[in-house]
Amino acid sequence: MTSTDTIEPTSHSSEPPPNGDAVPAIAETGHEHHHHAPTLNPECTREVEIEVPTTEVSKAFRSVTKRYQSAARLPGFRSGKAPESLIRGRFTEKIRQDVIEALLPEQFRRAITERSLKPVSQPQVLNLELEEGKPLRFKAVFEVVPDFSMEGYGEVRVEKPDVTLSDAEFEQEVDHIRDSRSTMEPVTEQRPLADGDFAQISYSGLVPPEKNGSVEVADESKQDNPSPGAEEKPIIGEDVLIEVGGKNTLDTFNGALRGAEPGQELKFEVPYPEDFGEKRLAGKTVAYDVTIKGIKRKVQPELNDDFAKELGHYESYADFARELRDHMQSEKRRRLEHEARTRLVDALAERYQFAVPESLVQQQIDLRLDRGLRALASQGMRTEEMRKLDFDRLRDGQRVAATAEVKGSILLDRIADAEAVQVPETEVETELEAVSNQTQEPLEALRKRLTENGGIARIREQLRREKAGALLYDRMAS
Repeated sequence: MTSTDTIEPTSHSSEPPPNGDAVPAIAETGHEHHHHAPTLNPECTREVEIEVPTTEVSKAFRSVTKRYQSAARLPGFRSGKAPESLIRGRFTEKIRQDVIEALLPEQFRRAITERSLKPVSQPQVLNLELEEGKPLRFKAVFEVVPDFSMEGYGEVRVEKPDVTLSDAEFEQEVDHIRDSRSTMEPVTEQRPLADGDFAQISYSGLVPPEKNGSVEVADESKQDNPSPGAEEKPIIGEDVLIEVGGKNTLDTFNGALRGAEPGQELKFEVPYPEDFGEKRLAGKTVAYDVTIKGIKRKVQPELNDDFAKELGHYESYADFARELRDHMQSEKRRRLEHEARTRLVDALAERYQFAVPESLVQQQIDLRLDRGLRALASQGMRTEEMRKLDFDRLRDGQRVAATAEVKGSILLDRIADAEAVQVPETEVETELEAVSNQTQEPLEALRKRLTENGGIARIREQLRREKAGALLYDRMAS
C-alpha cells in the first residue's frame, strides 16, 4: 500500500455525500476526465494517527495465515497440511495485504467515532508501518464539513412569485397549438402582397467571401482559372415561404416584398446584422435576385369540439381548454417555485460562509461532466471525438457551479437535521417507480442495482434535501 492508498474501495455516488457517519469515497463513474485524489482543502482537512497493538496485529496475521493454509494446494502436502512457515514465505505480500484490509477499516472507524469526526472524502493512508510482531501504525487524512453556525436561518427571505396563470399566457399557448395545425392555401385573386401574406419566392444571392484582416480568403482550387465572382458564394432557394410583415422577417425583405405581385422579379440588397443566427450571413450584405411565384395565406382551424378531438382524448373544446389550463398552471407553479427555492438557497449560501471540501467539489464536477458527456453522446458524438475535448478547461468551467451546488447541499442537509426532516419509504418507492418508468428498467432490477451501488441512499438524501428546501420556501417566502 502506497502513501496515497485509500482505506476502502471507492463507491459510485452520483450526489455529494451527506455529512453522515459512513466513510464516503470519491466517486468513480468510468470516464477519463475524472480527477481522483484531489488536493484537499486545508480548512476542511483532518488527520488521525492510529496505532494498533501488537497483540491485535499478531492475531490478524495468524488468522489470515491459517485461511491461506487451509486453502493452499502445494505439491508434496495434503490439502491444508502445508507448514505455516512455507505458507508465510509463499504468500508474504498477499497475507500482508489481507491483514491491512482486515485491520485498517475497522481501526479507522473506531478512531473517527472516538473523535466524533464525520469524513466526507475517502481517507488517504500515509506513513503506513506494518511488520509482524510490532504495532501497526498509520496516519489517515481526509476532509470533513467544518463546523459553522446557522443561527438565524429562519430570518432569510426571498420574494414569493405570483404563480397564477394569466389569460394572456393561456391564449398565447392556444394560439401556438392552433398555429401548428394551420394549413397554407394559395391566393387565387390577382393582387399585391400585403402584411400577413406569405410570399412564395425563388431567389439567388451572393455572399461576400470571408476576410482575414484585409486579405480575402479565396478558394485555392479556382486560382488557376479565375472567373467573375469566383470568390463569392452563391445561395439559392426554391419555393420558399416568407411572411410579409412577420416578426421574424428582416425589414429589408418586408419592404421589398410588400406591394409586389406574382410574376414580378426583384433585385435588392439585404444587410444582415452582426448577431444574425446563420453565421455565414452575419454582418454581410447580400445582393438578391428574387422572383415572386405566388401568394399564400395561413388558414387556422376553428377552436371547436372537432379541433379538440383531433388533439387527443378530449370530448369537447371545453374539456381540452380545462386540461391545458390545469397543466400550464401546474408547470408554471413548479417552475417559478423551483426558481424561488434556488434563490433561497443562494441567499443562505451568501449569508453563511464556510469552507467547502475540495473532494466534494471534484466529485460534483465529475457528475456535471458525466451529464454533459451523456448529452453529447445522445446527440451523436463519438467516443473518439470526446477524447479530444480539453477536459482541464471543461473542469475549470464547471468549478463555480459545482462549488455552489455542493454548498447548497451542505446547507440543506444541516437544515434538514435541524428540522428533523424525514423521508418515508413510500416516497422513496414512488421515486423508484418514476425512475423505472422513465428508464424502462424493470422496477425490481432497478431496486437491486441501486441497493448494491448505494443509489437508493442517494435518492433518499436528495428527497430529504428537496423536502428541506420546500419547507424553507413555504415558511420563509414573503
